[in-house]
Amino acid sequence: MKLRTFFYLHILIISLFGLLIPTPLWAQNNKQAVIDAENNLRKLIMANVMITNMYVDSVDTQKLTEDAINGILSKLDPHSSYTNPKETKRLTEPLNGNFEGIGVQFNILEDTLLVIQPVTKGPSEKAGILAGDRIITVNDTTIAGVNMSREDIVQRLRGPKDTEVTLGVKREGMHGLITFKVKRAKIPVASVEAAYMITNQTGLIRLNNFGRETHKETLEAIEKLKKQGMCNLVLDLQQNGGGFLNAATNILNEILAKDDLIVYTKGRRSPYNEFRSNGSGAFAKGKIAVLVDEYSASASEIVAGAVQDQDRGIVVGRRTFGKGLVQSPIALPDGSMIRITTARYYTPSGRCIQKPYEKGNKKSYERDVIDRYNHGELTNADSIHFPDSLKYSTLRQGRTVYGGGGIMPDYFIPLDTTEFTKYHRELVAKGHIVNTNLRYMDKNRKQIKNKYPTFSKFKNEFEVPKNIIDKMLEKAEKEGITPQNLEEKEHTLPHIQQQLKALIARDIWDSSEYFEIMYSTNKGVQKAVELLEKE
Repeated sequence: MKLRTFFYLHILIISLFGLLIPTPLWAQNNKQAVIDAENNLRKLIMANVMITNMYVDSVDTQKLTEDAINGILSKLDPHSSYTNPKETKRLTEPLNGNFEGIGVQFNILEDTLLVIQPVTKGPSEKAGILAGDRIITVNDTTIAGVNMSREDIVQRLRGPKDTEVTLGVKREGMHGLITFKVKRAKIPVASVEAAYMITNQTGLIRLNNFGRETHKETLEAIEKLKKQGMCNLVLDLQQNGGGFLNAATNILNEILAKDDLIVYTKGRRSPYNEFRSNGSGAFAKGKIAVLVDEYSASASEIVAGAVQDQDRGIVVGRRTFGKGLVQSPIALPDGSMIRITTARYYTPSGRCIQKPYEKGNKKSYERDVIDRYNHGELTNADSIHFPDSLKYSTLRQGRTVYGGGGIMPDYFIPLDTTEFTKYHRELVAKGHIVNTNLRYMDKNRKQIKNKYPTFSKFKNEFEVPKNIIDKMLEKAEKEGITPQNLEEKEHTLPHIQQQLKALIARDIWDSSEYFEIMYSTNKGVQKAVELLEKE
């Protein structure tokens, strides 16, 4: 009788929510679970109906429903979550590898949208939009000089593929506004932020996430660098928060030997499930170092853990975030989504990637990285201690590695708290460095491109003019941003020069050139190269 009731309740859910939710296997074999599910669901439905129809004041039933869902999920682990349709779209776009829009990289300079670069072969480039153009109007709505938020501007520029938008553009040297009609299209969102040769032997590939196109982009980057002589690879996963599991496993297919265990999952109601390499082997022989930090999470940790446990390479940096919970997404009819944790990830040696957490205590969980800093873990290797119970062994060489959440690197790179001064951080926070770059490029883009036709020439010869920095510091001083002493100023100046040079390189070329300049002094990158090129 109860199974029949569950079936009718199942039909009720379908009629209420438009979802075809299969009756779980465990429910078919567990009558008490069916009874509990029926009673709990009846309570929720009755409460919603009674409040909607009988409450003294009018209520926003959608918000009540969302609050109820969030209330339930807040009592679980930190990664079970609900997102409304707008949030769901925003979160999934980077991982899907594209969005629909006009295809420009831009920034806001003095309340005006300044085009940094049109996307290559994108709709704006095809229409004739150039770097340095200012977009003043969108479909007769003025977006410049009206304090419109960045989000509102983006909303007006984006839209369904093949729809047309009219842009009013101000161009240097041209009188009045130029009108462009741009047909929106799918715009690629790259996962590979950088791919370049650090030395004659060692290349670097930086991934910012694991999306649908990450494997394809990474293969293209590997082939490009191999043609330039790459035999060692630095795979940079610093601050990479993860993404799709299959993107991580596909990349590991190119690195690990055939049938090597990559990762396995198991949960209370989820059976043991393992993933093994198919041995595709685009980079099966060369040396590998994986760069990680405290913000490398999820898929990044799967890659780092597999490389480490299979003794395929070395991990360099600081202990990773420790996000090893598997979420099953449940798409709802209105475009919203629930993500329910159903299992945990384990590395090949058996380490659980997930760090400890207390159910319902998300605040403490979110403070973990701050607590690590306060305890000295990010700055001093001697402050990191693991009990013997957390010891594991790698699968080929039997090296000791540690569990307890996250991936502890083979070579620790402390967070350098002295690298960036308070003065520098204030200049960055108030937008002085970015805005100085935008103004400088706005006036000097053509001259720089003519004088430095190649990035190699720019990298070796270009120096940021001193007067540009002096003007920036004078402007900052008027806003009360000053160094504590001459020593702090002298320490800050080289970092400002490097950052400005990198930003200029990005505006003329791309993000790969930005990182090539910024990473020229990066201690993690330098250590990785040293270890890979050591005989």
